[in-house]
Amino acid sequence: MKTDIEIARAAVKRPIAQIAARLGLGPDQILPYGHDKAKITHDALAALPDHQGRLILVTAINPTPAGEGKTTTTVGLGDALNRIGKRATICIREASLGPNFGMKGGAAGGGMAQIVPMEDMNLHFTGDFHAITSAHNLLSAMIDNHIYWGNALDIDTRRITWRRVVDMNDRALRDITVGLGGVSNGFTRQTGFDITVASEVMAILCLATDLADLQARLGQIVIGYTRDRAPVTASDIGADGAMTVLLRDALQPNLVQTLENNPALVHGGPFANIAHGCNSVIATRAALRLSDYVVTEAGFGADLGAQKFLDIKCRKAGLMPSAVVVVATVRALKMNGGVARADLGAENVVAVRNGCANLGRHIENMQGYGLPVVVAINHFTADTDAEIAAVQEYCAALGVQAVVSRHWAEGGVGAEDLARAVIAAADSDAADFRLLYSDEMPLWDKIETIATRIYRAARIEAAPGVQAQLQAWEQAGHGNLPVCIAKTQYSFSADPDLRGAPQGHTLPVREVRLSAGAGFIVVICGQIMTMPGLPRVPAAESIRLNDLGLVEGLF
Repeated sequence: MKTDIEIARAAVKRPIAQIAARLGLGPDQILPYGHDKAKITHDALAALPDHQGRLILVTAINPTPAGEGKTTTTVGLGDALNRIGKRATICIREASLGPNFGMKGGAAGGGMAQIVPMEDMNLHFTGDFHAITSAHNLLSAMIDNHIYWGNALDIDTRRITWRRVVDMNDRALRDITVGLGGVSNGFTRQTGFDITVASEVMAILCLATDLADLQARLGQIVIGYTRDRAPVTASDIGADGAMTVLLRDALQPNLVQTLENNPALVHGGPFANIAHGCNSVIATRAALRLSDYVVTEAGFGADLGAQKFLDIKCRKAGLMPSAVVVVATVRALKMNGGVARADLGAENVVAVRNGCANLGRHIENMQGYGLPVVVAINHFTADTDAEIAAVQEYCAALGVQAVVSRHWAEGGVGAEDLARAVIAAADSDAADFRLLYSDEMPLWDKIETIATRIYRAARIEAAPGVQAQLQAWEQAGHGNLPVCIAKTQYSFSADPDLRGAPQGHTLPVREVRLSAGAGFIVVICGQIMTMPGLPRVPAAESIRLNDLGLVEGLF
């Protein structure tokens, strides 16, 4: 079997204008970036037809080193829907350079279920992340510049909460001191860097509905506090207009295609373990108005990405999902059942059954939102009939169909059975979507609701000052915001080594951050970092140009 990059490089791509035409978009409604990618213009977005397709969310069990293949399944399902005669569009996030050069790899799918151009998508693409990084750091520079030239707003330099960002894993930048070197370099203060995908600007771009909404949200960013403890915003600094200018083109969703030449909108890229983990509202809404079915994914396991997709993105954008697909692999279920990675190739039905507890927890959580669920068994060649049957029997006992999908090896044709099952669920009108908590619920209770009902924790434990900070934000008018929990993606708990379906644990809340522009409260739990580090052997060591000038090492 060829590698992902070899498969993508051999793809027969159609001119992007032809892909746009399949969505009913003319040449004047897209801005081409070369021959194989384009942005849908702001004017085109404002003039989209009054149509509403069905929204299908793809999520997964908790990730393991064995692999789950959520993006691959999303792409394969989208291709399969088009193969069986449905007008379907795929909506996924853009790739961050940090994981690409770290350990996760790319974000374009895999095998015969990929979005192309794969190399462009996994590197600089259309420059959206650079624009977000620049807009974020412009605000950082303007804050320090304001203080340097007299600090008319009386900002307390000890209470500046706005950090800087870079789209790379760099643990050395987590905590830094700026302003060293003398008076001409400004005032010395402690700050740090987050990765770009954790930026509030990223979250704002993914939740904004148009340019006016984008600027309004940017202006509401709270960058810190005065000596009298009054909040200072980006609009107070005078940065919101220039930030909007930098993000003008980035707000337009990117149109590309799958290996089977089906349309895909790839836009935005917040991580689900430290942010809200969904592609942009603009892209999703556009796809719903241009298609009968939209297949989108939410990052990591359903306890993170799907929960945030439903309680943040759907709440804010008024979206109503029709069905949820939970992706699982036999290999990952065996790991959840206690099998070591080196032993995954051997049949172990007992371990599969034990590992299904993790899958069952995610199914129950999604059903708790009133949504019909289909399980996609992302097929590996070593899977045995007995192992697959064990998964299907477990799911059947929960009233859920589990369908084997071979999209990685066969493309859309290998996911046709999955597509038919998803259509049956989505068209059944069985969805009775309901949010996990109300806007009026106190912030602490919202955190507790997610911890107890989604993670099955017994209680939450907060660092000193957290509850007082939440109460202060409620008094300032932010109590109606949803909460965005940042925690490890590997477990329902805050312990990455606690696999399966743990319950009765404690969720440790280390810190809370206000994202007033994005419209949520970030709750940082356990040892999760908003600036990841590189692994011992980063993928960057294997990425290079070969003798033909082609990229090697991306996966």
